[in-house]
Amino acid sequence: MPDAPDILRLENLQVHFPGRGGVLDHILGRPSAAVRAVDGVDLAVRRGEIVAIVGESGSGKSTLGRVITKLIQPTGGRLLFDGDDVTSMKGFSALRPYRHRVQMIFQDAYQALNPRHTVFDIVAEPLRSLRLVTDHTQLTQRVRQSHAAAGLNPPEEFFARFPHELSGGQRQRVVIAGALAVAPDLIVADEPVSMLDVSIRAQILQVLMDLRQQRNMALLFITHDLPVAWLIADRIAVMYLGRVVETGTADDITFRPRHPYTVALRNATPHVRGHSDREKLPALKGEIPSAARIPNGCRFHPRCPLAFARCREDAPPTIEVGPEHTTACWLMK
Repeated sequence: MPDAPDILRLENLQVHFPGRGGVLDHILGRPSAAVRAVDGVDLAVRRGEIVAIVGESGSGKSTLGRVITKLIQPTGGRLLFDGDDVTSMKGFSALRPYRHRVQMIFQDAYQALNPRHTVFDIVAEPLRSLRLVTDHTQLTQRVRQSHAAAGLNPPEEFFARFPHELSGGQRQRVVIAGALAVAPDLIVADEPVSMLDVSIRAQILQVLMDLRQQRNMALLFITHDLPVAWLIADRIAVMYLGRVVETGTADDITFRPRHPYTVALRNATPHVRGHSDREKLPALKGEIPSAARIPNGCRFHPRCPLAFARCREDAPPTIEVGPEHTTACWLMK
């Protein structure tokens, strides 16, 4: 896997949204602070690799996924897919080949499915819109194969059903089947199992891992759950306030974290707490700070106030701390 070529590469990718100032800001004419949802992300995903993006809600994970799938345009940086620069690509016609190769699985399957369409039409829609089939027989065959690959068996039993007639796990499998129908090279899965029961969650994760083995498909798996990331991923990237603060193998990030935020995430997870001899830090408390108003202090390391104040003005350099293990923190200098 380390020798496989990159299918996706992000270089200093940025997504900034205009902020909304208060009444006093308008009176005094002060500009509103921009929300730095994604603030200079460098990341690579190899062919056939599963990379997990881990972090709290508000860290920029979902925004990053939407930029990669071209649902949001980046503010700066570059997005390279299979060696081609697709950063500025826009418009349905221009994006048609890209949509064929990159698909997304959304967190809320019920909201992602059209309640007026049958399961057959939902899975067939990307095939029709991308003009990948020529006749109804071929369309039915592709839909049947996608159903089977997503674990909807027997496929014909689900063709005429509507989303409200399915369980949560079945709806999530329909979303996966829709993504698989076009035979993509990369799937971005945004919290695909967070709303499911534990038993169904395991089945969906197994489906995704099996598809990677069968199709050599790359998967960018977005989650807030570190144990789930460790279970499914080859490598893990940890995001905080729009930046990737640490990357490494699943074992390194879970059991040998180096960045204070990663350590705090690990300590907040009962399943993996105590698996490291490194310094124990207090668990995270409260909500993640706003990306528009980053505080001076640090919420996850007692020695970090001065370093974190520096982070507001100057991003820390990425330091290699082991094989395929990097971290970005001034305390590591």
